[in-house]
Amino acid sequence: MLGMPAGEVALLALAVIGGGVVTGLPAGLFGVGGGAIIVPVLYEIFRFMGVADDIRMQLCVGTSLAIIIPTSLRSFAEHRKRGNLPTGILKTWAAPIIVGVIVGGVAAAAAPASMFKSAFVVMALLLSAKFLFAKSSWRLGDALPGQPLMSIYGLFIGLYSALMGVGGGAVSTVIMTLYGQPIHAAVGISAGIGVIISIIGTIGFIIAGLPYQALMPPLSIGYVSLIGLALMGPAASFFAPYGARIAHRMSRRNLEIAFGLFLLVIGLRFVVSLL
Repeated sequence: MLGMPAGEVALLALAVIGGGVVTGLPAGLFGVGGGAIIVPVLYEIFRFMGVADDIRMQLCVGTSLAIIIPTSLRSFAEHRKRGNLPTGILKTWAAPIIVGVIVGGVAAAAAPASMFKSAFVVMALLLSAKFLFAKSSWRLGDALPGQPLMSIYGLFIGLYSALMGVGGGAVSTVIMTLYGQPIHAAVGISAGIGVIISIIGTIGFIIAGLPYQALMPPLSIGYVSLIGLALMGPAASFFAPYGARIAHRMSRRNLEIAFGLFLLVIGLRFVVSLL
């Protein structure tokens, strides 16, 4: 941002803050960290700043994970306050998720930007279809499975989250609902998963980006932009509890439809960027 006209800097700051506002509400509403919104917003901002395409997506993902830390904390706290959450799931998934995040963070250092975008699109559209068209009979079981399958799910959630810069809420919500967990409980637990993933993922992306520090925009540490964190993080965190309150006022089916449409829009946005 150094050397940019003052007017452009002001517009850029407003765009980042606005992105934080529209991130916080769905973060609380759907139990996601907000990365599905943060990443596209940051991508446009860093493109405007002239960040090289080779590192732009990685910078978006790392910054997104850093922003998700306070957002997920506030979202999880609000969901926990409003109902009894099956927090034992968090204990089961914690270790495999952390391993998955570490592996994903290492892979991110060498992965091309097109791989990030393509994986983001595929997962967003598949998850969207599940929530928009699935019937209540679409289940893998009436209760969550035991080990080792739960560990495999945890590894996948962590890996996907690190590569995509999201809190893992979308994937973990789908897994839990396919095993008979009520969507409101699944959304709350997913917010808690976002806390674990965002902290470990942020550390990983900082370390992975240090060798490329000379290519980063001003005020960045590894693949984390402190400008994006400082401007978008507080706004997203502030609005997250409001989204959680809205979620608990919605019916199960309405919440599923809203979640599906949310993922569809985000997925289509990245389809356009790949064309």
